[in-house]
Amino acid sequence: MSTLTMKQATDFKKLQKRLRRNVGNAIADYRMIEDGDRIMVCLSGGKDSHVMLDMLMSLRKHAPIDFEIVAVNMDQKQPGFPADVLPTYLDSLNVEYHVVEQDTYSLVKQKIPEGKTTCGLCSRLRRGTLYAFAEKINASKIALGHHRDDIVETLFLNMFFGSKLAAMPPKLLSDDQRNIVIRPLAYCCETDLAAYAAIKEYPIIPCNLCGSQENLQRQNIKAMLAEWERTEPGRVASIFRALQNVALSQLADTSRFEFTTLHIDRSKEKAPYPFAEARVTESGDEQPMQFFTTPTVK
Repeated sequence: MSTLTMKQATDFKKLQKRLRRNVGNAIADYRMIEDGDRIMVCLSGGKDSHVMLDMLMSLRKHAPIDFEIVAVNMDQKQPGFPADVLPTYLDSLNVEYHVVEQDTYSLVKQKIPEGKTTCGLCSRLRRGTLYAFAEKINASKIALGHHRDDIVETLFLNMFFGSKLAAMPPKLLSDDQRNIVIRPLAYCCETDLAAYAAIKEYPIIPCNLCGSQENLQRQNIKAMLAEWERTEPGRVASIFRALQNVALSQLADTSRFEFTTLHIDRSKEKAPYPFAEARVTESGDEQPMQFFTTPTVK
């Protein structure tokens, strides 16, 4: 961490406090971490997972519960991958860690034609490997570094290209119910994470397999949201809050809400309707009823 001016140090403390508060609130709201948990923190080498590990290690010192942290990096055998960078860094933190070696790179390159998006297959292979390793080390939770912007981007990706209303939940039980995934950064915005990582000078390892591919659908969504945020600051946060405030009866999914059995019930005492005292004139069966309200006299 480089030397900061007094103002930079003050701004950094505010940023750090905001990130810790957001992570703490997300953990509390979704009960992500419980007493005795063994948290497998997935460290990709990117800025987000670095900040996540930092925040969890910091919160553990002051948390009213006891939990373990195990950092895990997956070496996917990408050409030129700096295999020594993360172990050297993690040694300096005095934290338990493991490097899982799995050549998903060759499989992805073999299955996906050149120029096509590799992210989908890569993430599925990575998820399967991490789920299996979590069981091997007896981890009770798997922590991933997805933040609020990732979650909102996924919402629009699913709407635009998958025809479904779904995102990435802050807490997820796997389909086979053998693993729980948590996203402690769910309340954090990407700009805060980037600023924090830049000051902390983490040893960042870029993803050269899928993360740097151009013209990905996610990049288009990210650009769209960035423009919205530029013209209407706070819009991304508002969209995220909408994910926490779902009104199923106002959507159209018949498997989630029983539209077919809706029926009226006028047996109870009714509340007054707005403009219930409107004057009504009828001009015949062929003409519709006309409604008039008494004008306000000024």
